[in-house]
Amino acid sequence: MSDRSDTGGFDASGIDEDAWTELERQLEATIPVYDKVNKIMTLGFDKGMRKHVRNHAKPGMNILEVGCGPGSFAVGLEGMDLTCLDPSAEMLKVCKRRVDEIRSQKGETPAKYVEAIAEDIPLSDNTFDRVFCLFSFRDFKDKKKGLSEIFRVLKPGGQLVICDAGKANWLHGLFGRIYMATFVQWVARIVTKDPNHPWKWLARTYTHYGTHSYYKQLMKDVGFEEVKARLLFPGMSSRFKARKPEL
Repeated sequence: MSDRSDTGGFDASGIDEDAWTELERQLEATIPVYDKVNKIMTLGFDKGMRKHVRNHAKPGMNILEVGCGPGSFAVGLEGMDLTCLDPSAEMLKVCKRRVDEIRSQKGETPAKYVEAIAEDIPLSDNTFDRVFCLFSFRDFKDKKKGLSEIFRVLKPGGQLVICDAGKANWLHGLFGRIYMATFVQWVARIVTKDPNHPWKWLARTYTHYGTHSYYKQLMKDVGFEEVKARLLFPGMSSRFKARKPEL
């Protein structure tokens, strides 16, 4: 991994070990108010963003969510074999409780839960029809390595769908940085009642996050095809789609 000391441990390609460890600690601290802050800071559009991404999955598919967090996306997946992966045991604990309760109510089997990082997925090659990353790609230690692991576990013809902070280009990213540094910080401080709330760290990951063109090229370098990126209304988030070639 490249030296990122001049960016505080962050750059578009990933995060240094020490910064990543602290980021994971900060992410765990968001659990009690994760959904509430996200709803306010996206002006309520977070629900629609998740629905848009879920529409890429169909009943009967084998699904992997990388960076499942507290299960905010996974709770809405129905009629599918589901595996939730996250490096945080605490996140998985909350995710399992939420997701399995909903699945049980609907008569579905429990999901599978894997404590691991995106860069070292302990699952078999050519397993999943879809891999989803909802607001977790930005926090990968090494984005190219994480994408390579996702490519490996996807079935030929399978699709990766990422939804994360929007940064279509440098100008859009400038507005995003202003938004993250003002409104998001204000919301997080009010909700958490803590001036040193975890969203300060998440703002740092956005500052060094890459643009659409940067990550589209990275996906192509890994081997993905049909790589596409677009902003989701109202422009706060981006959706990437990429497909593993058929054999």
